[in-house]
Amino acid sequence: MLKGLIGRKIGMTQIFDESGRAVPVTLLEAGPCFVSQVKTPETDGYSAVQLAFGAVKPKRLSKAELGHLKVNNLPPVRVLREIRTKKIDGIKPGDELTAAVFETGDFVDVIGTSKGKGFAGAMKRHGFGGGLITHGQSDRQRATGSSGQGSTPGRVFKGKRFPGQMGNVRVTSSHIRVAMVDAERNLIAVQGSVPGAKGDTVLIRAAAKQ
Repeated sequence: MLKGLIGRKIGMTQIFDESGRAVPVTLLEAGPCFVSQVKTPETDGYSAVQLAFGAVKPKRLSKAELGHLKVNNLPPVRVLREIRTKKIDGIKPGDELTAAVFETGDFVDVIGTSKGKGFAGAMKRHGFGGGLITHGQSDRQRATGSSGQGSTPGRVFKGKRFPGQMGNVRVTSSHIRVAMVDAERNLIAVQGSVPGAKGDTVLIRAAAKQ
């Protein structure tokens, strides 16, 4: 069975394990998802399963999107995501996947988009320590400092850490433990935090690094 779902971040809370220890967890609404397409090496050049999630009004989708879903008699949905996997035996378009595909104790990767924080300086964006407030330096405490060399090579290397846009990028929280599964309500609690704000869409899949 494919261990992967599209979900929605609900928020953080805590649960208590068998020993009474408080465990911080993130609640995710995981599924239900529909299999909208199965890709094979013969037809597409690689193996993957495309999942559909999030009911939406038909007028919110284009004719192409509605036609793609109608092929397998699926309702209008907002989100389509692919999960690369070689284990596609027994999976066919139209199948419904719920939170029951995961079990407590499984390790998963959660992929989402981090919170956008706008333009940020080097201290906030990269954790720079700041300059020393000595010898009359009064206005450079939060500056980046030296950015390159003198005459050789006489340029700033590509990738130099500077102020700029912070957040709003794809982030993967790797190898996090599933602390609770409520299949009836399609809820999964994963230990720790995951990227994104409340209500953001996330992709949950079996951990790549077991």
